Amino acid sequence: MTQTWYDLLFVHWPIDASSLRSLVPSFLEIDTFDQTAWIGVIPLGMRNIHFKNLPPIPFTSRFLELNVRTYVRSGEKRGVYFFSLDAANPLAVEVARGCYYLPYFNARMTHSCKGEDIVYKSERTDHRGRPGVFDASYRPIAEPQLTGKGSIEEFLTERYRLFTSTKTGEPLIAEIHHKQWALQVAQAEIRSNSMTEALGIKLPDVAPLLHFAKELETLEWAIERVGN
Repeated sequence: MTQTWYDLLFVHWPIDASSLRSLVPSFLEIDTFDQTAWIGVIPLGMRNIHFKNLPPIPFTSRFLELNVRTYVRSGEKRGVYFFSLDAANPLAVEVARGCYYLPYFNARMTHSCKGEDIVYKSERTDHRGRPGVFDASYRPIAEPQLTGKGSIEEFLTERYRLFTSTKTGEPLIAEIHHKQWALQVAQAEIRSNSMTEALGIKLPDVAPLLHFAKELETLEWAIERVGN
């Protein structure tokens, strides 16, 4: 499947790995940077979504998404583990739940521009998950730079696979291909964020790391069993 991600804001907080352990499947190790785990809340837009060599599925080729995630390992394979993915497209939510076994939820979402700011709002409407709200304005404040080898930016964003599991706990993996991220330092006014509270996670009282990316084309491979 191909996707183009746009107007991403990476919002990351350091967090004790032990507070995430019960939320992550046992077949995965929680990945750390300088012995610290990280949790991210990432609002973005998605467009040009379609299965390779096939036309777009009607009404699912463009929508907004907000994901909450951490970083994990399975052996030598590093990847992303999603706690939740909210989307403003009910059909896409059900397709992703059924085909990728990902914890997608329906949400009421808006994306607009106010001067140089991107204004992004999301409110979960899906009763399969606890309530969650995100309301922020953000903008880049520096020129784009490729992620540096061994940097925190590389650790947080250069992740080329996702992990999930079936309802019976069977480990699954999907590969993701894209060019190296060109990130911009960002500033944000976060007026409301209860996305991690929905997981029972209390964020530390520190300023988050903020990075912006204007656009990135990606290729997602089919989900398969870990170890295949």
